[in-house]
Amino acid sequence: MKVSILYAGLASPHVGWLAIDELAELLAAYFDAEILSPKPQAAGWPERLIKPDRIVYEPLQTSGGDVLIVVARNPGDLGMINAIADCRKKFSKIYGFVTDSYFHAGYGKETAKFDAITVTAHEDAAYPKEHFGITVHQLYQGTDALSWTPRKLMAREIDITGFGRMPSSYQACFTERFHPMKSPWLYLHSPLGNLTGPTIRLERGMLFKLLHRTRISLAFHLYVEPQGDRPRSMMVTSRWLESLLSGCIVAGKLPVSRMADEMLFWPGATTELSDDPATAADELVDMLSRNDELEEQRLVNITQVITNHDWRYRIERFCELMNLPVPAALPGDIAQLRQLIPTA
Repeated sequence: MKVSILYAGLASPHVGWLAIDELAELLAAYFDAEILSPKPQAAGWPERLIKPDRIVYEPLQTSGGDVLIVVARNPGDLGMINAIADCRKKFSKIYGFVTDSYFHAGYGKETAKFDAITVTAHEDAAYPKEHFGITVHQLYQGTDALSWTPRKLMAREIDITGFGRMPSSYQACFTERFHPMKSPWLYLHSPLGNLTGPTIRLERGMLFKLLHRTRISLAFHLYVEPQGDRPRSMMVTSRWLESLLSGCIVAGKLPVSRMADEMLFWPGATTELSDDPATAADELVDMLSRNDELEEQRLVNITQVITNHDWRYRIERFCELMNLPVPAALPGDIAQLRQLIPTA
């Protein structure tokens, strides 16, 4: 069976999407697949006038095959198949994995060319099914725990880490509270490195090394002081999985959703901070003063991500949903993954 993987990560790398790019690269490795990544190109003025938000891609050369799997950061990425001339004729089956599936406006007419897609939230399944007449399954996001699980206990000398988007009022309060020399606490926050470019893959290792040395990692859902006009969602993003996998205590605002209830189901998975940032800062200090009491929770967090949220479980389920053979190497890697479960 010849499989091809189409994703944006090689042509358009971005630090915020590296976890999703890792899924694409794992799929390519397990299926010994052809890797395709189209480069966006400048659209002509008629295209910009008619469809200003549509991305035009440079053509990709491929002979096709049995299966094309499109790993889409958002619904708009399903349009990457337009980079392949006669895509529907070249591939017997075309499947998609859509991460930010809540962005319904991003679905284009090419969605109808897919045999089936997965969406990350249950409530996102109806829209593409009803509008494009395709099969839609629900499948949660994951993380590469086999690569990023701590192999040994490290001294956690970073008290608080906030990476990626932070609500502005909390960020202002925490920097004022924790940055002065009179404060004994270290608050590390973005920017930690580059957003785009070839170095971000190297810097991903840096991020996890920092998280492995962090006591508390901050995470706030998208409705907390929203920025810009992008659609909102109560989804569990990479930030929660990567922080929990690293053994951090996660504090902030947990999404209020079925996704959060089902993914972060164990006691202590997150700690809710107060709406008032100053009070939230006091709560963080209280948690830091009880750091030794939280060691068992760290091990629980690592264990739950290893046993429930590695990408390999998602790949196994994806194969089941799409009637694809499970790659031969997958069961052995899952067994190896489970050997990383920490012991007290």
